[in-house]
Amino acid sequence: MTLPTQMKRLQIDAPGRAVWGDAPVPEPGPGEVLIRVEAVATCPHWDLHIFGGQPMFPGISLVYPYLPGQPGHEAVGEVVALGAGVADLPLGTRVAVWRDTGRRPLGCYAQFNHLRAEDVIIVPESLSAADLASLELAMCVEVSFQQLATLGGIAGRSLGVAGLGPAGLVAVQLARAHGAAEVVGIDPVPERRALALALGAHRAVAPDEGAWPASRAVGALDDAIDLSGVPASIEFLMDRTRRCVTLFGVLREEVRFGPQHLFGPGLLLMGYGEHNRVAAETALDFITKGALRLAPLITRTLPFTRYAEGVELLRRKQAIKVLLDPWAERI
Repeated sequence: MTLPTQMKRLQIDAPGRAVWGDAPVPEPGPGEVLIRVEAVATCPHWDLHIFGGQPMFPGISLVYPYLPGQPGHEAVGEVVALGAGVADLPLGTRVAVWRDTGRRPLGCYAQFNHLRAEDVIIVPESLSAADLASLELAMCVEVSFQQLATLGGIAGRSLGVAGLGPAGLVAVQLARAHGAAEVVGIDPVPERRALALALGAHRAVAPDEGAWPASRAVGALDDAIDLSGVPASIEFLMDRTRRCVTLFGVLREEVRFGPQHLFGPGLLLMGYGEHNRVAAETALDFITKGALRLAPLITRTLPFTRYAEGVELLRRKQAIKVLLDPWAERI
């Protein structure tokens, strides 16, 4: 395939302003591959923060114009050029990005992108872009299940999943895939509870203290994962979980661990682990077997030229995720 010298890419110039403009097609360096980007799924927390003028993590400075192509990272595409030393990814191979190191100068909101070969994984041709683009998110969530595996895993146990955004809806499915006996989705938004039920939750409830009184014995969960990062959500779980609450959501405030968590036995509050390829391979295996479905998380598909519209849908909670097509002019 003859590669063009120019491409289109997205750049957030200022809060609320994204430009879809011309740029040179990058060349892969040693150990890198160049991919023709097929599609990219939004990562709501990243897109809402960066497009809205707020840093993703507390204490991090945010400079505009933002890095070109960023914060796009949940991508699927085709390998079209190889850098020196890459021998195990033939041209034409379909891959997904499984790890975002945060060190790439160019993000995946572009028609082409160069990535380290070790940060992509071969994916089936038979599955759609919507099935595969969010593999990186699935890998991230699987890391929380690796954390619980250090305690013996969740097979045959009850698991609470708080925060039924994209990560929470992935967690519901991974919990079923890992053999949880009961998966309880927890979210204040009825539509998201309904989607959790459709994706395999046994129950989906609002975080209502009146309907579910605090107790680490009667009606308690065995384990729980918080995907919101909100202290009130985490503490709701802590008051209703026997063994462990593990944290996935970005935590920006302190969480209260009180006397009620110290005995009976004592509650474990577990932080996050490290992104790793085993988690990506596990998630991909569940996808190929049909145990993890990512396409239902895609509410809309839009061209990159309508990126701002897609972020607005996320902000209004009218979309779970938006799939962006870098080659479509109008959809």
